[in-house]
Amino acid sequence: MKVVLLQPGYLPWLGFFDQMYQSDIFIIYDDVQYDKHGWRNRNRIKTAQGVQWLTIPVLTTGRDKPLIKEVMINNTVDWRQSHLKTVQQSYSRAPFFSLYFRIFEEIYTREWQYLIDIDMAFISILMEKLDLTREIKFSSALGIKGQGTERIVNICHNLGADSYLTGDAAKDYLDEELFSMSDIKLQYHNYQHPVYNQLYGAFVPYLSVIDLLFNHGGDSLDIITHKKLVEEAA
Repeated sequence: MKVVLLQPGYLPWLGFFDQMYQSDIFIIYDDVQYDKHGWRNRNRIKTAQGVQWLTIPVLTTGRDKPLIKEVMINNTVDWRQSHLKTVQQSYSRAPFFSLYFRIFEEIYTREWQYLIDIDMAFISILMEKLDLTREIKFSSALGIKGQGTERIVNICHNLGADSYLTGDAAKDYLDEELFSMSDIKLQYHNYQHPVYNQLYGAFVPYLSVIDLLFNHGGDSLDIITHKKLVEEAA
């Protein structure tokens, strides 16, 4: 059984969902320290003016190293209307705009207090639209102790996993020997980003998965997982 453990993200990129697809159990790593310059509260989309960030303002000033699950949104800023308008303007000409835009209208009409709640709302609905079903658990609910690699190995043992899939950047900090000693196969994702049809000229990789969904609809998961190749990408 293969476990994947990832921090939640805002409108995650394709690789996030490919790791989920390859997993048997997908764990949201929500009880580690929030990284201010990461992907928890932001992502990129493609607009007529080029790549643009969508960033949720959060309250971190004066808060001593909050965990991801503790981070609160700064709702004094009208970010929801801004994000909705940007998505609408950027993808209104996309082939599958009418099929997915109501997702954003529904989620952005709600006021969110915690960042993880809107992150998970989008992750859940994007899984549904990708037709991707996996068992989801939260690390904070597992009650498993340890730090760094030790904790990840403990989580794998607790869930009965014999394989752990992680991103390439983890090579810099994981204790590979600990996995070997624990009889857990360690795999690095090494994701090869697919090329697909986009609006607005030359292809740009590493965007939010919504860029793919708006442009390719029901074929999106097959493109993410390389079951379908787009031969004539713009």
